[in-house]
Amino acid sequence: MSLATRPKPVIDVWNRPFWEACREHRLILQRCSATGKCFFPPAPVSPFTGKPAWDWVTASGGGELWSFVVFHQSYFDGMKDEMPYPVAMVKLDEGPYLMTNLVGIDAAEATIGMRLAVRFPGGPDGFVLPQFGPAEQAS
Repeated sequence: MSLATRPKPVIDVWNRPFWEACREHRLILQRCSATGKCFFPPAPVSPFTGKPAWDWVTASGGGELWSFVVFHQSYFDGMKDEMPYPVAMVKLDEGPYLMTNLVGIDAAEATIGMRLAVRFPGGPDGFVLPQFGPAEQAS
């Protein structure tokens, strides 16, 4: 697997703090000031109130496997050497869902509802991509 060849995320003013935190091996989320609920992806306003009243908080890094699919077709040139690879939807303990990849586990061993923990194994051109693996192997 070569994380260095993966497509780079598109950075904007709203998601820049998220990617900067990932580079520091931290997972952060926006939290609505009115409801206390976290949301993802980053946005200028809370999806719960429609108001620009939110702050960044450090997430626990834990969650559960909500869904996943195994890609057998190449959609990105930079990921051809990883095929087949799992793409997962993780329900974070703070509530939001995050689309990511599974690491440290074969797709055949993955089960819906299993506990996962964030990993920061690297990424393309200075980016660090958050990925998730079995919680009991978290480091």
